Amino acid sequence: MADVHEPPTTTMQAVKPTEMRIGLVCPYSLSVPGGVQAQVLGMARELRRRGYEARVLGPCDGPPPASFVTPLGDSLPTMANGSVAPLAPDPAAALRTIRVLYEERFDILHLHEPFAPGPTVTALTMHPAPVVATFHAAGDSSSYRLLRPALLRLISRIDHKVVVSKDALDLVQRYLGGHYEVAFNGVELDAIAAVEPHLSDRPSILFLGRHEQRKGLAVLLEALAYVPSDVECWVIGEGPDTAELRERHGSDQRIQWLGRVSEREKLARMRGATVFCAPSLGGESFGVVLVEAMAAGTPVVASALDGYQNVATDGVDSVLLPPGDSAALGTALAALLADPLRQDQLRTAGLIRSTDFSMSSLVDRYLEIYTELIAAEAMSGPSGSRASRILRRLSRMR
Repeated sequence: MADVHEPPTTTMQAVKPTEMRIGLVCPYSLSVPGGVQAQVLGMARELRRRGYEARVLGPCDGPPPASFVTPLGDSLPTMANGSVAPLAPDPAAALRTIRVLYEERFDILHLHEPFAPGPTVTALTMHPAPVVATFHAAGDSSSYRLLRPALLRLISRIDHKVVVSKDALDLVQRYLGGHYEVAFNGVELDAIAAVEPHLSDRPSILFLGRHEQRKGLAVLLEALAYVPSDVECWVIGEGPDTAELRERHGSDQRIQWLGRVSEREKLARMRGATVFCAPSLGGESFGVVLVEAMAAGTPVVASALDGYQNVATDGVDSVLLPPGDSAALGTALAALLADPLRQDQLRTAGLIRSTDFSMSSLVDRYLEIYTELIAAEAMSGPSGSRASRILRRLSRMR
């Protein structure tokens, strides 16, 4: 069962910003680009813009990406959900997490992917403050299947459960049941619009994502055989398939292998590209990258996955195709690149659609949740207070 969140229409009566300390916990390395990382950092920026003391806790491989990030150590490549995730499941990261939770005394904890090994599980086990948990993953999970009894005990510690899409809801309810609210991911619309586009004198196709099978980069590169020779293909990201793909397509001079880039360059390329292409084969719970492209004013061509269809509608604000069909993809790209009028139609519809997923509206809803949980915590009395609970848990660990 789930409630679907609609953007608020009235001004929320919330706790004053100076009276709320918010801890956002991310299990994935904040130095590595990723959808969950982007959501956590974007939420923190919006909360801090409004005056709330929001801090992000998570692994960092190198310097933290922002002054409000508290690093919890380096990540370790870990198999998760058909991919290799930069997690920090080691004891050192757990001890750092416990220390930071004790020192910061957060009023609310917001855990993203609460069952991913590492800081989120540690924070949920400690439960030093009311806990909001957001589930992002979709598809299937061997961890949910094999660890179900333990996860059922952990999930009882979550005070408010949120999923980012119906696909994420299907996954968690399949194994753990329960009640969840659906609150779609958000995008920082103003930040995207403020970036100067990276323009080229040639038509360009942009790919953004990890170079692994499920992201479908191989399908796009094969589809270039159907695309005119004057078209550039900008490839942002890296991964386990990078070397093999570069070797296989090394003779195609149209491909620009950009590797990891800064957030600003990513958005500049997104705003400057003629077409954004997301040829994923599966495992996508929500198409936030499609929303970013729409907000950047770039026509979208993508796979017709359930997760992507949360945000994109074929023939209205995007072109959606069967996943894995390089010929169909190449033909669709060539047709769109040759049709400026169709590009303008998709661009206009995409900009309108992107406004349904603003980070501002998402944070409005989460602030309502935070406020309700903090009020309930205050009603529980001194024996149930945050400080009492964490001190009791720490004393049992000695």
